[in-house]
Amino acid sequence: AATPAPAMPEPPKAAGSRGETRVKMNRMRQRIAERLKEAQNTAACLTTFQECDMGALMELRTAHKDEFEKVHGVKLGFMSAFVAASTKALIEIPAVNAYIDDDAKEIVYRDYCDVSVAVASPNGLVVPVLRNTEAMSFADVEKTIGAFGAKARAGALALEDMAGGTFTISNGGVFGSLMGTPILNPPQSAILGMHATKMRAVVAKDGSVVARPMMYLALTYDHRMIDGREAVTFLKSVANKIEDPARLLLDI
Repeated sequence: AATPAPAMPEPPKAAGSRGETRVKMNRMRQRIAERLKEAQNTAACLTTFQECDMGALMELRTAHKDEFEKVHGVKLGFMSAFVAASTKALIEIPAVNAYIDDDAKEIVYRDYCDVSVAVASPNGLVVPVLRNTEAMSFADVEKTIGAFGAKARAGALALEDMAGGTFTISNGGVFGSLMGTPILNPPQSAILGMHATKMRAVVAKDGSVVARPMMYLALTYDHRMIDGREAVTFLKSVANKIEDPARLLLDI
């Protein structure tokens, strides 16, 4: 007679809860999902990276933040510098501020800069628009962002606050992101991703190795209309202006 096979031991039961919860997607989350997928389906997305030494900007902020807040009634952050640097770079490289009209098969160039700034809200990430940033001061930017942030937290942002925009800046660094590839906000052709500032070992011009506060910048762009040369030139221009904030004053 055949010997019966030994009984296989039962695997241990999983510990803890095995429940699931289903939550209906709200309209904002549905719209975010639609637009992000639209960007992937339509644009030829490519991302280029650049590192940026934040030391000079941090020193500028430390030296003037108290007086800035006293005069303007708002704190001096880094976003105003990035909006200013991006705006000047958009003027230098007009293709990054343009978009493709797919129906007309035309490229539309703008003579103004409307920068969308990603802001966290209780219902998800929203991107209110700073209009005509080429005419805005640092204080204008900080006050407007602060007002939008308050409206976002109160759930009071209107559709017109988020409509339009020619370029987007997303700051994942406030949440600790070291590096990432942002997704286009259609019909815009480019988006700048800011990341966390970390002390890293850097080789100085004299060959010495020093610790510097460094940030990775990422530019995702629509390669259908923006060539690599234009994208890299734009991102390098932003980094140069952040590393030497005097360039923002001198328009160089």
